[in-house]
Amino acid sequence: MTSLVRRKMCFGTSSGRLSQLCHFGPIIAIFLICFITYSGFLCLIQWWPPITLSGQINFIIYLTWPLLIFYNYFNAVFLGPGFVPLNWRPENKEDEKKLQFCKICNSFKAPRSHHCKKCQSNKCFNLWYAQDHHCPWINTCCGHFNHASFVYFLLSAPLGCSHALIVLAPSLYRALYRNYYIFYRHTQVPLVNLSVYQMIACLFAIGMAFGVVIAVGMLFYVQMKSIVRNRTGIEDWIIKKAKHRREQNNIEEKFVYPYDLGKLENMRQVFNWSGNFRPIGNGFEWNLVDGCDQFTLSLEQIAQKEEKKAHSVRYVAIREYNGAFFPIIHGCKACCCIPISDDPRMPVSINEEIMVTRWQKHWLYGEKVVSKSNNPKIKTKKGWFPSKIVKIHPSSLEKLEQDQFEHEKKE
Repeated sequence: MTSLVRRKMCFGTSSGRLSQLCHFGPIIAIFLICFITYSGFLCLIQWWPPITLSGQINFIIYLTWPLLIFYNYFNAVFLGPGFVPLNWRPENKEDEKKLQFCKICNSFKAPRSHHCKKCQSNKCFNLWYAQDHHCPWINTCCGHFNHASFVYFLLSAPLGCSHALIVLAPSLYRALYRNYYIFYRHTQVPLVNLSVYQMIACLFAIGMAFGVVIAVGMLFYVQMKSIVRNRTGIEDWIIKKAKHRREQNNIEEKFVYPYDLGKLENMRQVFNWSGNFRPIGNGFEWNLVDGCDQFTLSLEQIAQKEEKKAHSVRYVAIREYNGAFFPIIHGCKACCCIPISDDPRMPVSINEEIMVTRWQKHWLYGEKVVSKSNNPKIKTKKGWFPSKIVKIHPSSLEKLEQDQFEHEKKE
């Protein structure tokens, strides 16, 4: 098997510092955990005080949840998905033809690695190993090395919040009907005494805990589904395009996804219970299905991009666009039908040429045509822009007419 490892694998996040937490996602996540835990704690010591054995066991279990949640949360944040080292190249120069090249990083992409648009840096460590998605709640990507910790966090958070709900809801009920318990002398149950502000906080905590159970529980299901199939969200999209490409071009050879090793083995690749709980693999080379090699997925991606490039259409700008999210000067329709995507808007000047690869009602997505004769390392710009500001370039118009003529001739 060809070895791809030329540089030591890298751990960490895009910043690797405490500043990673200075973002709305981690701030909200940490606040929710602390608020729900503290509100539940105030109720717990009154509703089921730790003066009996059962109360002590319940108390210990309750305090264990935030420890597990924070441990897995900070592991997911600071361990990071792992990243491709700066200027990485495969060990064998011939293998460079089988890999994609990241124009943003000016570096080769290791198999299953992707450049994150959200982690704001132009260094190669934004090429994350087996990137599933960028998660705003941990302010980094979920990938190869932090996937297990992220899933443990997604499991422990709903379980901990469920326990908090079991404490908060009965406590609020007893606090609201405290006079009833006193009047009828129900002394066999502990009384819960909460002020008005504490009741309001308790009510908010119940709502937040319920929301966490539903939302994070659903995300846990989605992530487990991804792990069981050993496929990230990006790879799901690649497989769909691979099937479509073969149907369109009448290619008989089926695309075999190289990383699906069976449900149990797929789970072991991430959780690896018998191997110090570290994921299997170094982020460069992966266990494969028989008949596939380390470049099967990369070669399919290259073929898809070549086909995408062949079907792209050249446009030329006839009006300026400043990159506004709601470009009202270009019509109300462009404002009402904005693209639902995390891809950026691209400012455009008059006479600039753009290779368009995606079409949407009133919007186009493309890459600016830039001459690289003087500087081959110059970075191109991509993004969405209103369709009203451009027209088809004469060269592409001729090509479209020729393609249409050939299509009608075949029919």
